[in-house]
Amino acid sequence: MRRREILLAPFAARLRSAEPEQPSTFPYKRVDGCEVRLDVYAGPPGDAAPVAVWIHGGALIMGSRRLSPRSAVLRSLLEAGFRVVSIDYRLAPETKLPGIIDDVRDAFRWIRDRAGALRIDPARLAVCGGSAGGYLTLMTGFRVNPRPRALVSFWGYGDIAGRWYSRPDPFYLKQPAVSREEALAAVGKSCISEPAEKNSRGRFYLYCRQQGLWPRQVTGHDPDSEDRWFDGYCPIRNVSRSYPPTLLVHGTADTDVPFEQSKLMAERLARAGVEHRLLVVPDGSHGLGNQSLAEQDRIYREAAAFLKERV
Repeated sequence: MRRREILLAPFAARLRSAEPEQPSTFPYKRVDGCEVRLDVYAGPPGDAAPVAVWIHGGALIMGSRRLSPRSAVLRSLLEAGFRVVSIDYRLAPETKLPGIIDDVRDAFRWIRDRAGALRIDPARLAVCGGSAGGYLTLMTGFRVNPRPRALVSFWGYGDIAGRWYSRPDPFYLKQPAVSREEALAAVGKSCISEPAEKNSRGRFYLYCRQQGLWPRQVTGHDPDSEDRWFDGYCPIRNVSRSYPPTLLVHGTADTDVPFEQSKLMAERLARAGVEHRLLVVPDGSHGLGNQSLAEQDRIYREAAAFLKERV
């Protein structure tokens, strides 16, 4: 047995003994004293299964890789025959967007390098994510090499420099104002990839939306004076004929990420001749929390089927 196989043997054994809906957690990188982790769900028995990578949302400011065993998206992917990998990444504003994209790319490299131990076929890799995770999913369509076989963006966005994100948001302005002092107290200076269970990072996000500062705080750049810098970080500006098949899921009553974001992305994919579909959820809110559990389950199963058919 070669040295690499010896090193990976305990890793593989750990996965084989795991329950399908109970993850094994592994660090995939350490940077600036911050350990960044991912969860691997064993999924179906056997070898060389397709893999679906889940990228969590939270405006790149909040959230983590942790999925409930009752999660509809997890259940739908496992039942479709995928092994599932849910990844963390360093969060903004402590880490700016280029570092976050580096983390996502490093996670995919880690997964591919351990394909044998993970019992996956790295050529059959799909990606999905919600909200900011939907944005990062769309970023993998041109920033990850080899490109994923298929993508699903749930209520995501392809433009981070537009007025919807760089100007005060009417919906969030209806809520009590968050002061700059309160917002800054909710975040820190050291990098973080998994917030404490109880945290107030949402207050920082609310401040950013009320002030129209999200692009500046997350990227460190001004979309008004540095628009060209955003070229490499807006999926809608990077669609080509080789972009992966993409399913966009979005509710028409989304007050966080406008439905228009997925509509515009679909139009851009159409112009480039990319296989795609826009699944419109009439009156659906952000995250589809106002839809019945049965409807949510149907949508997640439809998304899992879209991925499975293309891997």
